[in-house]
Amino acid sequence: MKKGYNVLFVTSEVFPYSKTGGLADVSNSLPRALNALDNEVRIITPKYGPLDERKLQIHEIKRLKDLRVTVLGKPTKFSIKSSFIHGKNTKAQIYLLENNEYFKNKGIYYNPRTKKDFSNNDERFLFFSKAVLEILEILQWKPDVIHCNDWQTALIPALLKTVYKDNAHINDIKTVITIHNLAAQGIFPKSTFKKTGLPEQVFEEQSEGQNNKFNFLKTGLLYSDKITTVSPRYAQEIICDKELNKGLEDVLKKRKKDFVGIISGIDYLTWNPSVDKIIPYRYTYQEIPLKYENKRELLNRFKFEYNEDVPLLGMITRLVEQKGINLLEKILPGLMKENLNLIILGIGEEKYQKSLLAARKKYADKLIVHIGFDEELAHHIEAGADMLLMPSKYEPCGYNQLYSLSYGTIPIVRNIGGLSDTIINYNKPDGTGFKFDKYDAKEFLKIIKTALNIYRTDKQKWHNMIRTCMAQDFSWKASAKKYMELYSSVSGK
Repeated sequence: MKKGYNVLFVTSEVFPYSKTGGLADVSNSLPRALNALDNEVRIITPKYGPLDERKLQIHEIKRLKDLRVTVLGKPTKFSIKSSFIHGKNTKAQIYLLENNEYFKNKGIYYNPRTKKDFSNNDERFLFFSKAVLEILEILQWKPDVIHCNDWQTALIPALLKTVYKDNAHINDIKTVITIHNLAAQGIFPKSTFKKTGLPEQVFEEQSEGQNNKFNFLKTGLLYSDKITTVSPRYAQEIICDKELNKGLEDVLKKRKKDFVGIISGIDYLTWNPSVDKIIPYRYTYQEIPLKYENKRELLNRFKFEYNEDVPLLGMITRLVEQKGINLLEKILPGLMKENLNLIILGIGEEKYQKSLLAARKKYADKLIVHIGFDEELAHHIEAGADMLLMPSKYEPCGYNQLYSLSYGTIPIVRNIGGLSDTIINYNKPDGTGFKFDKYDAKEFLKIIKTALNIYRTDKQKWHNMIRTCMAQDFSWKASAKKYMELYSSVSGK
């Protein structure tokens, strides 16, 4: 007999169906990890644009075809299709919500052609949230908990406790919301609130500090039964730090006793150099010379000469200030004086893209820049680079440093958020990376030079660090158990 919980995991992106960042990876991995612990977690997400339904094994469900939900006073048609995300000895069913009015385009949050947010994002995710609640009666499966993620699903707890409070089939379902990035809150004009059908008291309750606007995320934080975020350190930071809590200090302090930080895990079937089919040479901590063969292949790909004594630094990032890209811009002239190579993979703000492309021309013998999102190249960089740079201004969890640990690529990170929770500084016996405290270009360059010096002068220490990195376990199993404890505390089961 199943001993766990029924959980509906509601998310705006899931790899491999959609992805802009770490949320997609969490939405793929965490439900499978929970299912491996005797829970039944099903995922629901929008189906953006046309997908290769044959390749992704997406199927129609006749009883979930041509359904309707009332949004903005009119019935809106949608269908639910089904697929499965498979892992080693576990899987998770995923429902993909198909609708031609709101989700016919490939873009998730913004139009890929214009590079601007969809003007109706408020309606898109209001529709999604209402549709999720409407189909629960039809599914013939009832969750104990609805697990929401970020602002795009944050109206669900409020809708459940107000608009749907008299619906006997669903009004006793508990809700959890996870903050993956507090900077994105879903803030819209008051006119958006009038579209929701929520009672006026909801607007009043979330109005403090909102300048007469409607904040999706704050509403979710007020109405959910429990709140989580993706690392213990980030949970502390956003309660105490006005710069990081982005105007939500009041609600975070109010809900402090219901708020917990749980470090995210990674999928070692995908990010593991011993089984990674993308990289040229698979290796373990006992086969470090094969890591250098991956480095050789990566450099050859960009017509760079391989030299074991010349370190290769990598950076895989969104090109936005949060990720510390402006610190990198400041130190680049000094960094390029060093005997090293640097490869940057990223996409983001136009000004940073232009700046990096200009730098690539200036430092053509040392700097590789690839603008865009390229999952395959990300694997090659993790396997081939000697160090990975993550100088984040703030970092809820961070995933690339965890991938780097798995591949023995030494992270150089700012001592903040999830980076602080997951990386042990080099000067400790079990050090796994290099940390700097202040968000400052000089400190960033200084810690890189410390790492370069050890790389060049103490190969034994460097190889020991590689082995220590690769011995770390950030699989989802421990985190999944903590989520189960959380579900227990809200469901009463």
